[in-house]
Amino acid sequence: MPASTAGQNYTMVSEFILVGFSTFPLHLLPAFFLLYLLMYLFTLLGNLIIMATVWSEHGLHTPMYLFLCALSTSEILFTVAITPRMLVDMLSSHRSITFVACASQMFFSFTFGFTHSFLLMIMGYDRYVAICQPLRYNVLMSTRTCARLVSWTWAGGSVMGMMVTLIVFHLTFCGSNVVHHFFCHAFSLLKLSCGKETSSVSLGVILVCVTALMGCLFLIVLSYVFIVAAILRIPSAEGRHKTFSTCVSHLTVVIVHYGFASIIYLKPKSPHSMDSNTLMATTYTVFTPFLSPIIFSFKNKELKNAIKKSFQRKFSSLSS
Repeated sequence: MPASTAGQNYTMVSEFILVGFSTFPLHLLPAFFLLYLLMYLFTLLGNLIIMATVWSEHGLHTPMYLFLCALSTSEILFTVAITPRMLVDMLSSHRSITFVACASQMFFSFTFGFTHSFLLMIMGYDRYVAICQPLRYNVLMSTRTCARLVSWTWAGGSVMGMMVTLIVFHLTFCGSNVVHHFFCHAFSLLKLSCGKETSSVSLGVILVCVTALMGCLFLIVLSYVFIVAAILRIPSAEGRHKTFSTCVSHLTVVIVHYGFASIIYLKPKSPHSMDSNTLMATTYTVFTPFLSPIIFSFKNKELKNAIKKSFQRKFSSLSS
């Protein structure tokens, strides 16, 4: 709702209305609510199981699984920043969000989104060192180095999140306060700005996001170019398969992460297909985090066996 007058011919916006799923037929909302709630709970449970397994299994106390724990943490926080609010709004007639809460949601979603990409890049580097420079692995990926890398990814994500949030909320919002999205999406908010500099700000946000994300993707691809070259030099087919299997889960998550992101952000937006745009956006904010623990649990044989062992120990201790 508009709040305070700024002295010009418009009123400043103090809160926003998230349209989200309100354009969908009412009879579909309970089904969507149940589906996304189950996916959200599974995302939390799956990532918590991964973290607990890595913590309890000493054989998994390696850099690769330290990074995986950090990735699971960022994924949990990313979904917590977006999904609970989306679920509440699905069954609510009051979909307003305050100016400060909207800025906070944008900051946290961008922070954990960027952190996720940075961690995937670091995990690619870890696989490169393990396969291409195995004799120097313990030196290059020492505990201290890994802790620093994780710290830098979180710090980098926070800086990027703060940068984008300040750029967007530095603008003046007036007139309409209706956001055509289910969370405080940067580009949806930019459409509500009444400042003259909106187009340059939009370009700035795009440049910041594209530079960071495509930079991460480029370094991941570069790592895998060297990894594939090293694998092809292995004489036996069994050796090549065993080496490449250590990269499958990470590579699959990278493809899913960037694949859905590119579909959402590169797909032309049409005002006449708001419902399809909303559903497409959930593939990145809900479906991708949902898939990630599944991929790591089933594609990573060592982690899968450790989870099985952990559950077997718990069941045997409960039955005895």
